[in-house]
Amino acid sequence: MSWKDEIAHLRKRQALAHNMGGAEKLARQKAAGRLNVRERLDLLLDPGSFREIGSLTGKARTNAEGGFEGFSPANCIFGRGTVRGRPVAVVADDFTVRGGAADAAIVEKQVEAEKMAGELGLPLIRLIEGTGGGGSVKSILDMGASYVPFNPAWDQVVANLERVPVVSLALGPVAGLGAARAVSSHYCVMVKGQSQMFIAGPPVVAGVGEHVTKEELGGSDLQLAAGAADDAYASEADAMEAARWFLSYLPDMAGDAADRITPSDDPARIDESLREIVPRDKRFGYDMRAILNTTLDQGSVFEMGRHFGSSVITALARLDGWPIAVLASNPNVYGGGWTAEAAQKIIRFVDLAETFRLPVVHFVDVPGFVIGTRAERAGTIRHGARALSAIYQASVPWCTMLIRKAYGVAGAAMMDHTRFRYRYAWPSGDWGSLPLEGGVEAAFKSVLEKAEDPEALKEELRARMRDLSDPFKTAERFWIEEIIDPADTRPLLTEFANLTAKLRTRDTPGTRYRP
Repeated sequence: MSWKDEIAHLRKRQALAHNMGGAEKLARQKAAGRLNVRERLDLLLDPGSFREIGSLTGKARTNAEGGFEGFSPANCIFGRGTVRGRPVAVVADDFTVRGGAADAAIVEKQVEAEKMAGELGLPLIRLIEGTGGGGSVKSILDMGASYVPFNPAWDQVVANLERVPVVSLALGPVAGLGAARAVSSHYCVMVKGQSQMFIAGPPVVAGVGEHVTKEELGGSDLQLAAGAADDAYASEADAMEAARWFLSYLPDMAGDAADRITPSDDPARIDESLREIVPRDKRFGYDMRAILNTTLDQGSVFEMGRHFGSSVITALARLDGWPIAVLASNPNVYGGGWTAEAAQKIIRFVDLAETFRLPVVHFVDVPGFVIGTRAERAGTIRHGARALSAIYQASVPWCTMLIRKAYGVAGAAMMDHTRFRYRYAWPSGDWGSLPLEGGVEAAFKSVLEKAEDPEALKEELRARMRDLSDPFKTAERFWIEEIIDPADTRPLLTEFANLTAKLRTRDTPGTRYRP
């Protein structure tokens, strides 16, 4: 006795599932300039590596006699595959089937995809288009009743943020629960001009009197500036390459050490140009990214969230092949001052480093919090205090490089000062409670008001304080551990990366990740 008929029927159903939403909807997807879900899986994963789970999930159609007539697949595909030989879990929405909205089968597939990643310790990649697991208005007709809303697999979504690296790619219009899943990740990527992300789409928004296009409501430029998306790329292929690059810096799961690659850059390399990069005139900025590219392994800097909280730079990089997390001031935006947005960016990034045990290197040039009524309305001090808390809660190895300014509460957030201060300063170091430019007027207001020549006294006080602000006087008192030749920055940082390599694993959970 043979099961060949059943096997033939199995193959038939699987072939029908590969037709996705049918020729017409596939053509519509292509005309919109977007890949279909199977093309995306082929593009993302190593050739032939995808192992689908739930390939028969969907709805069968029968004829009047009850015989099999056709099959419509579920609009969620998930399974295992490899990315550059590394096993990953992947879950993808099929927009050609009900526009990516839920049906009776998708709920459990979403749940199982998240469970598989978390329990097997596999990095998770979500390819999101549509509502990404949420229902639709039409679903009430299918179910015969309305339902109290719930978010499928949300317990697993939250848990995975502390278990495995999670990347979400928004590859078309993404709304509702799909948008929530996209941002509930460690790295969220969009495609320029192709993907939009919003709580509710233009037809729903029109109901409250606002008439906008999808791009106006939730295009990549808007979401990058809002900090909802981390990056946007020109094509799906570029977005997927960014996902691969991001994952290369992280371990398979929290508690494991991320892989070191064979170093190709001299760990002892020095660059004498660093001695000239910081201008003597404190009113002028300089290119912090040039410092990063010079001191870190060449070609390794992977910046995230460039368009949000831009006075702070966050990046993954390598030192002597070891992956690290990089925080850096951007003196060309608000002089490196912290905004509410910058503080939010820092919180999320430090949580990422803590979750996956990446040592942090912090390049500091912080004049303090950005001030003024706009900053106060944005709750800058609240967000700044939360960022300071995230830094003090972090237990990962931390190295601070004081490039120039460090003033006030934000300047003090360079590291947790109660830990061993693995810290260096350049000769351009400039620190204190307040910058001299405004601090003299504040500190000596009453004295200046009584002076015969307030301007002359002000300049005299400034000259005295400039002399006392000499960083070498700070070093004399061991208030700064070491002042270094800027050219020696890279050898000292690679030493830090190698010295702390043994601290890249942990037995107990750290601070919870905050998306």
